[in-house]
This record gives sequence, structure tokens and C-alpha cells, in this order.
Amino acid sequence: MGKSTGFMEYERQTSKEVPPLERIKNFNEFHEPLSMEEQRKQAARCMDCGVPFCQYGKMIAGMASGCPLNNLVPEWNDNVYTGNMEMAYKRLSKTNNFPEFTSRVCPALCEAACTCNINGDPVCTKENERSIIENAYEKGYVNCEPPKVRSGKRVAIVGSGPSGLAAADQLNRRGHQVTVFERSDRLGGLLMYGIPNMKLEKQIIDRKIDCLKKTGIEFVTGTEIANGKNNQNPAVAKGDEMAGYLTDAKVKNVKAEKLLEEYDAVVLACGASNPRDIKVTGRDAKGIYFAVDFLKTTTRSLLNSNFADGKYVSAKGKKVLVIGGGDTGNDCVGTSIRQGAVAVTQLEMMPKLPETRAANNPWPEWPRVLKTDYGQQEAIAKFGHDPRIYETTVKEIVKNKDGQVCAAKCVKLAWEKDPETGRMNMKEIPDSEYTIECDLILIAAGFLGTQKYVADAFGVKLNARTNVETAPGEHKTNVDKVYTCGDMHRGQSLVVWAIREGRDAAKEVDTFLNGYSNDF
Repeated sequence: MGKSTGFMEYERQTSKEVPPLERIKNFNEFHEPLSMEEQRKQAARCMDCGVPFCQYGKMIAGMASGCPLNNLVPEWNDNVYTGNMEMAYKRLSKTNNFPEFTSRVCPALCEAACTCNINGDPVCTKENERSIIENAYEKGYVNCEPPKVRSGKRVAIVGSGPSGLAAADQLNRRGHQVTVFERSDRLGGLLMYGIPNMKLEKQIIDRKIDCLKKTGIEFVTGTEIANGKNNQNPAVAKGDEMAGYLTDAKVKNVKAEKLLEEYDAVVLACGASNPRDIKVTGRDAKGIYFAVDFLKTTTRSLLNSNFADGKYVSAKGKKVLVIGGGDTGNDCVGTSIRQGAVAVTQLEMMPKLPETRAANNPWPEWPRVLKTDYGQQEAIAKFGHDPRIYETTVKEIVKNKDGQVCAAKCVKLAWEKDPETGRMNMKEIPDSEYTIECDLILIAAGFLGTQKYVADAFGVKLNARTNVETAPGEHKTNVDKVYTCGDMHRGQSLVVWAIREGRDAAKEVDTFLNGYSNDF
């Protein structure tokens, strides 16, 4: 695949990024794509390696190696190299429902497993993918036609995130009439309000949703699922400022019993929406927010009024402390800087990773190496230093006389191996306490699982991790004709895994409805 000597002839080259100090002036995407001529050279670097781990998508040493969607990477790299962009789109769309999303927000597991990674730079597969899908929209290759034959079966999907949309797309292709219910005012779930605009501009989501509507999928927004027992979404019942920022005046309830009565199958794809909290003295101070609320209010206000309505948590003029070192924490850093924060600090409990692979982390395992993402790059450019502090946690939050957060007492951590269990445990280092001044704290400590009120409405069981329980490798719940997928099923994960989950759940539902299913 590609040019047999391409990986030796061409150096890896990726899209240009708008410089950090320039891009923080707005919330726009900041990657400038390569020309098609240069993209073909990059595709030529795909080296016909014989065993393409890029499309393997299985677990090695507890981490995914290669694409979970089993994307036919070498095939469409070759198509890009030879200039056959229509065939490249056909091969890409065979396994991936939403390359316009994954080519922007996926961490590129395919590239981490690329054979070129052994002693060089991987093929820029993620950007090749983006060139394929954007060219497909431009040239009219994207199929938005409804299926020619309908099955007469109806499926309700609760949640319009990537897993719900993938399940809807697959089931609609099989001729079932699909209705997607979304509690928010806009479609896309995690894609719309969990990922900042500078990573995924929302017209990209709207473009795909418009296409899905043309294929015959029905969408209903502003809809909560209930069971008549006052199982209201806790976010709706909040009494603080978040209530006005996060909820819609026209939210309507639909009883779970009604969906079960009117539809032949129901797929629950509601995500892992319970943010993990911190339990420290002073947690009740004003000025402390979950990252998911901070990011959602920002994007929503941006889309509604370009921030004119003031209905968002603002970091302008504030010293921000982000608790959490993952992707969401990085998004909080980048968003805070764009809003005008005067200082940003990001706490990470884990040790700083090495800059290159360790001996115990060989290819094709996922590389456990230091990643400086866009938000940290911007903090370095604006404030002159990396915002991250490693092996540190908050021990106490300090309030002023008005109850507003004004500082956080932190402590350094050490990781020690338990001699009996062999597990690594985190311990405080004595006399290592110090104070960080801050007047806005954003908790980006991950998610604990699905919100229980939805599960209760349908009567589905949850496991110990508060994810919906199913048999291993399956998506059927304990309730007849109710299935689940995405983060609600597997816990907080990547968009690409959500798409995989949606496709797999759709195949089970299709088999349930028809007695068999074609190869998805």
C-alpha cells in the first residue's frame, strides 16, 4: 500500500497550526490542512508493512493498539496516494460512520501502532482521513439518501452522542425507522457540548446531522426520559446558577414505558455523565465547578449569542486551578485562556511521563509518553511555563469571608508499591504542603458512570462501576428489547470506541428484529 519506498523518501508532515498566541483570540479550529498534493505524499509513506497493526484495534497490555473500528487504513492510504479519492471515501465509510469527527478529535491510535513508529515517524493517517471526508463532502460523494426498503420496525435511541448516532445510522441503513431522543437543546451529545469548539467546530456536527435527517432518521430534542416517579435529571433540579445555564425552559418528559410500548427496540446511549467529585474541606466554596459544566456553558453561550447572554462560567481575570490532567483538563486550560484567565495551573496526581518510550512499553503498545496538548502549548506561550504540576493533589480549599474560593492547599504525592498486593498506592509526602492562589476551580477528574435516573426509568441493572450491565461482549440489558452502548455501557472512553459500541449494538438489535444481520 502507498509507495513502497515512500516512507524513506518523504518526511512526515502534518497540517500547520495557527500560533498559540494568535489562536487563543477566538474559539475557531486552528489547523490549516495540507494541499492535496502534499497529502498524497503523506499517504505514500504507508509502507505495505504486511501486518498492519494500525487497523488491529485489540487490547495489548491493557491498552488499545490500532483503530477500534478496524479502519482499512492501508487501503485508503493507497487510494489517497493514487488520487482515487472516491474509492478512498467508500473504503473509509465502510467502517467509520463519522470520519469528520474522528479525524479531528481522535488521539490517533492508528498512528501509535503504525509500523513506521518502530524507528521513525508514523504515517499521518488521521490527517489523511480528514482529507478524504472533506473532499467527499466537497465532491458530493457522501450519501444522504434514505434506504430503498423499510422493515416496518421502529427503534428508539436515547442519546445523540457518537454511539447513539452510530447505532441510528446503522439501523436506518438496514431499513428500520429510527427516532433519536436528546435531552439537550442541540444534537451531538459529547460532540456538541463536551468537546470545545476549537477542537470540533459545531457546523461540522450540524452538517452530518442534516445528512442523517435526509436519510430518514428522526430527531427529538429537549426530551427527558421519566417513569412517573419523579426521577428527574439532577442537573435540572439544581438551585444554583448552573440551573439557568444548563437547562432548557421547554424540556418535556417522555415516559420510558411509552417508548417500550411504541417501539420494537430501545437503545440507551446516554453517556457516562456523572462527574467525579473531590471530597475535601471547603468543597462548598463558591467558584468551584465541574469541568463538564464549565465547557458546556461556554460552548452553549458561544453558539447562542457569542457570549453576549453572559450565561456561562467565566474565567476572565481569574486565577484558575484545574484539577485533572487528562484531555478534559487540557480543554479547561485552553478554554480558560481564551476567556481571559490571568493564571492557569493544572494538577495531575500521576507522575510525569517520559518523553520517549520506556523499555517496558514497546511498539505496538500505546506509547505511554509525555503529551503536551494544545491547551498546555497555549499556556506555555502566554504565561511562559507549563501549567502542569505532577504528583500533587488538593488537600483543602480555602474560602474568603464571602465564601468564595481564594486558594487551595495542596500536597505532593509519592507512589509506592504495596509489598503484599503488588499494587501501586498513592501516599502523601510529609511536610510537602503548599498553597496555590486561585479564585476559580474546575474539577476535571473524570466520570463515574451513567446517571442512575435513566437506568431506573427503564429498570436496567447497573454494575459496580455504575455502567449498564450486560453479558460480556453483548449489549442487551436485563430488560426485554432494551440495549445499551457507548460510555453508558463501557464507561468514559474515546469517540472512536463510542462509534464501535454503537455499531456493535446496532448489529445485535438488527439481529433481534430480523432474525439475522448483514455484516456491518
